[in-house]
Amino acid sequence: MGFLSLLIVASMPVLQFLLIGLLGAFLATNYFNILTPSAMRDINKVTYVVFAPALVFASLAKNVTLSEIITWWYMPVNIGLTFLVGGIFGWLAVKILKPKKHFEGLIISNCAAGNLGNLLLIIIPAVCNEKASPFGDQQVCRDNSLAYVAMSMALGNIFIWSVAYGLMQMDGATIERMRNNENSSNSSQHNEVLKIESNETYDDHEAALEQKMPLLTDDMNKKNKGVLNQLLEELTTPPIISAIVGFVVGVIPWLKSLIIGANAPLRVIQDSITLLGDGLVPCITLILGGNLTKGLGKGGMKPSVIIAIIAIRYIVLPIAGIGIVRMANQLGFLPQDPMFAYVLMIQFTLPPAMSIGTMSQLFEVGQEECSVIFLWTYLVAGLAVTIWSTIFMWVLT
Repeated sequence: MGFLSLLIVASMPVLQFLLIGLLGAFLATNYFNILTPSAMRDINKVTYVVFAPALVFASLAKNVTLSEIITWWYMPVNIGLTFLVGGIFGWLAVKILKPKKHFEGLIISNCAAGNLGNLLLIIIPAVCNEKASPFGDQQVCRDNSLAYVAMSMALGNIFIWSVAYGLMQMDGATIERMRNNENSSNSSQHNEVLKIESNETYDDHEAALEQKMPLLTDDMNKKNKGVLNQLLEELTTPPIISAIVGFVVGVIPWLKSLIIGANAPLRVIQDSITLLGDGLVPCITLILGGNLTKGLGKGGMKPSVIIAIIAIRYIVLPIAGIGIVRMANQLGFLPQDPMFAYVLMIQFTLPPAMSIGTMSQLFEVGQEECSVIFLWTYLVAGLAVTIWSTIFMWVLT
């Protein structure tokens, strides 16, 4: 298949994503005021509690078997390598560009953690729907790709909420120390004035500070407990739970035969869940477009840092991905399905994970800067993903 034909196949899913995302951005503007922050929160809840789990379960339960899970063992390794390569180059960018100390984890996280769930759900199955797709029968391609993406989503959440979470937590600790140092400095200056005026007043002030210390310690302990609870919450989200249930149903033949198949006695359950899952892609694309408008008119991050993140995510990582996946294929680590290798390569070419924005809000660090990074990386993603997707299909076919 010619390069131009592959370019058309690769561009169609991205154009669909851009058009729906653009609609979401317009609906989120003050002119329309339809996708308000509260509306997006409500849609987001329905999406992640109903639509996403439905699609993940339907895909895995239908297409996964124990033997296939064993042949997919390389996917978590591949995701780990995307984090490793992105993290190393993100660290180098931090050392060279020297941003503010409390932005280092944010920058490295955006270089390391890609959108391994939502964006893949939009792009990968849409490639299969194209008549000129190089991946064979459309229905088989779609079923397999959804299973690969569901597994990518489940594994990606685990990596994101461990690696990126740890980096963002360091930023939160850094800015907390900065605030404490600033308060201590102000307190010291105040104490010097008090000492000059009256030793007695100074002593009273010191006693008051000592009384406040246990309260500050209690607040920190409560905050740490809240952070751990948040982490546990994110690792037990409905999509991950549904992925586990889908794996269980898929690998147990008698259970699978009850729900999956034209003659299954409980096939109405699978049909209903599949119908719910079809609502996921348009909803998350609209929300993504609406969220990106938050970065408009915001500043605080040096342009050189944004350029570095874009270069790492869309130049360095895809090149590394081609080499790593081809080597793994030559060593016999991958199944025969070229779609599997294609998904692995695409994992190296995605914009930053939207969960990083949630973490920035959780630790109250770099929220505006994160919005700016998302705005520019997702704008560039339209062109970058199209070009690299074409190259990947050309390499694999």
